[in-house]
Amino acid sequence: MHEASKALMRRLHDNRFGSRFFVGDGIDIGCGPDPLGQYAEQFPLMKTVRNWDMPDGDAQLLETVGDASLDFVHSSHCLEHMHEPRIAMHHWLRVLKPGGHLVVVIPDEDLYEQGSFPSTFNSDHKWTFTVHKTSSWSPKSINVMDLLGGMSGVAQTIKLELLDATYRYKLDRFDQTRTPVGESAIEFVMRKLLPDEMERKGRFTHR
Repeated sequence: MHEASKALMRRLHDNRFGSRFFVGDGIDIGCGPDPLGQYAEQFPLMKTVRNWDMPDGDAQLLETVGDASLDFVHSSHCLEHMHEPRIAMHHWLRVLKPGGHLVVVIPDEDLYEQGSFPSTFNSDHKWTFTVHKTSSWSPKSINVMDLLGGMSGVAQTIKLELLDATYRYKLDRFDQTRTPVGESAIEFVMRKLLPDEMERKGRFTHR
């Protein structure tokens, strides 16, 4: 369903989205028919947001988007379609200005895939995601905490949340994102470090 639309009311109750995360000029990667920009009036500090979908090029590389050219990057349910999510994350952070924010939503493997991979509900999913587990039933599982930790030299994780507030655990197995409320997802937000923060982090790491 329309995941950016579902997220709207939740995000409006967290003033960081309007005051810090969706500020300035941004891009919405894999926006499809439900772009973030259709809610621009709800985020008054948002100046522009470019829609990026398949006709625009490889979302993993963003080859035509300049380094440090954007204030925010948003992507809802796109990272699981990338061949190499870590490479995608590198480029999504590459195009951010220092101090800019990366906001990503991905399906949680237990809430969305529900114990089956390849995916029952979306055959193009190449990976599953979990906040963190010591082991997973999925052969293509990525621990989000490990993924974000691998980016800690260039970005700070400031939000990581399992979006299960509207998930109905007692229902029989089906794709709850097909309903108007079910997100079945994980959301994380990263802030790209400023040059002096990267320098200090580098000094600390190499002690």
